[in-house]
Amino acid sequence: MIEAPSVSRELAEARQRLLRPLLSDAIAIASCDPLGTPPAPLPEESACLSPNAVEKRIREFAAGRAAAHQAMRALNLRPAPILVGPKRAPLWPAGLTGSISHCDSCALAAVGLAKTFAGIGIDIEEDTPLSGDLWDSIASTTEQGWMAAQPDPGRAGKLLFSAKEAAYKAQYAMSGRFFGFSGMELSFDMSLGRFTACFTSDQPPFSGGDSLKGRFAIGSEVIITAVEIPRSEMHP
Repeated sequence: MIEAPSVSRELAEARQRLLRPLLSDAIAIASCDPLGTPPAPLPEESACLSPNAVEKRIREFAAGRAAAHQAMRALNLRPAPILVGPKRAPLWPAGLTGSISHCDSCALAAVGLAKTFAGIGIDIEEDTPLSGDLWDSIASTTEQGWMAAQPDPGRAGKLLFSAKEAAYKAQYAMSGRFFGFSGMELSFDMSLGRFTACFTSDQPPFSGGDSLKGRFAIGSEVIITAVEIPRSEMHP
């Protein structure tokens, strides 16, 4: 008897389809359902988990790695361990760059060749309003003005939060730096599903005023954002 896909698996696949047009075709993407039974991580990856990790964290970690391994296979590569760096960011195997994100019911991964992409960042968030008490911590005065002008300011705030997460992940591959939400100021083209993330200060190799381009999609109960940094667009 063939078992029907779980509802959460169907949602994960729908969200993978949302992500696909946000990134170049040369970037492989994949999804995994953390509510099912994700494949076990590679031994080197499992060793990165805290012995005190709760079941939810273990499932999310396994699902994220499983999605990343699937994306590697799509690039005709053998899955390799994705370890954890000192700042808890994924350490991608030599020759690769990528990003992993998850919500309660879906893990997404995007992987590209490092010779082609200097950085990739993706983020998935539940499409629910951002609590008003968080606005000041994630948004500048200009960004809050934009949020207030949207039909649903709270949901616009969640989009802003997600887009900053994706941009930060993409730049981290180059700068090795995490910084506060004030380190970038974002603007959106809602009709085209695009955004621009502008650095507000120097974060070498980026200078204040440099910007990254991103895309977003909203559907299947989530917000998905993505940023890629092609090496061809880097400063000499």
